[in-house]
Amino acid sequence: MRAAPTQDEVRRQNLGALLRWVHLHGATSRAELTSLLGLNRSTIGALTADLAAARLVAEDTPKGLRRAGRPSLVVRPQSASVYAYAVSIEVDRLRAARVGLGGVVLDRRELPRPRGVQILETVAPLAGFVREMHRRVPAGAIYVGGGVSVAGMVRREDGLVRLSPHIGWVDEPIGIALAAELGGDQPMTVGNHADVAALAEHARGAAAGCDNVLYLYGDVGIGGGIIAGGRRVTGHGGYGGEVGHMVVNPHGKPCGCGSRGCWETEIGEAALLTAAGRAGATGRDAILAVVDAAERGDTTARNALRQVGDWLGFGVANLVNIFNPEAVLFGGTLRDVYLAAAAHVRSRLNEMALPATREHVRLRTPALGDDATLIGAAELAFERLLADPLDAAGSPVPPPR
Repeated sequence: MRAAPTQDEVRRQNLGALLRWVHLHGATSRAELTSLLGLNRSTIGALTADLAAARLVAEDTPKGLRRAGRPSLVVRPQSASVYAYAVSIEVDRLRAARVGLGGVVLDRRELPRPRGVQILETVAPLAGFVREMHRRVPAGAIYVGGGVSVAGMVRREDGLVRLSPHIGWVDEPIGIALAAELGGDQPMTVGNHADVAALAEHARGAAAGCDNVLYLYGDVGIGGGIIAGGRRVTGHGGYGGEVGHMVVNPHGKPCGCGSRGCWETEIGEAALLTAAGRAGATGRDAILAVVDAAERGDTTARNALRQVGDWLGFGVANLVNIFNPEAVLFGGTLRDVYLAAAAHVRSRLNEMALPATREHVRLRTPALGDDATLIGAAELAFERLLADPLDAAGSPVPPPR
């Protein structure tokens, strides 16, 4: 039989639960925490005192309260001084941010990324971003680590990017390389774009409160992040969610993965731009130009969006039948495509999906927008702190040099 948890283990679990709550939900009174966490007032008081002593939370009296009696103190995450670094490696750009506890973006940087640039040419500018931001960190701030979001297949055990065909990487240890460039002795935690964006939107975005979510991320390729029963579904090695390589048209176009008729060959960047008579154009601006042309009455652009929207709905209907989600979110360039072709997507979904699986599903765009991948990457870094707040806060990962 498994031994009962020790008093210290219970305390650490409760500290993690309390810190996780205020990290995800923001300022919360002690009275509310007592009810939400099922603990008594004295225990909540002791836990918040421990977290405040570790400089992870602050307590103050609620403002504007005129009720008789002593008000319950409000517990807030120390967003300005407890932080992680997050970087996002995308097909056309590199982004970095300093994200505070509570999911607050405190600082950010961005740079265009020419297609075909290799890992060494990616690591240096990202490390430069982190060093620039680190100069503005207040004295005494607590650094908890870093997270990386990348458009590619990421091995869960060590963050190796096994394949990122549209970035041009095979078996690249980006987390280790970036940590080495920054002078750290621990790799940054690495995740797939769609996975970390799903994590962020589920935690504090358009899918907050939903336990079953599909997040579809589009640029040149298509990726999927899956939340089932409130947990990320990443598969055995971490490669789950590669919905862009779900074959939808066996006699369709060849795909970069070596197969034929993959979903991304019907709804990805090249599919839309080719159908719109703009083959050879690339990037989000080119996608937006097609959407703009369709809004102004361009028949070719309208037909292209109708065609891609139909295939988008085709794939969504299959995924809805398999996962029975409460919400499907469209991020990256799929956001723009979905907004322009929502009627076609919904029509195909209604035609193909089972009534029982589609009747409650909501089709949405991300509340966090482009920040979803950065905030999600930061969540990967915060996880160690939230699992054991006092241990992680007492021995933080060394900050960048």
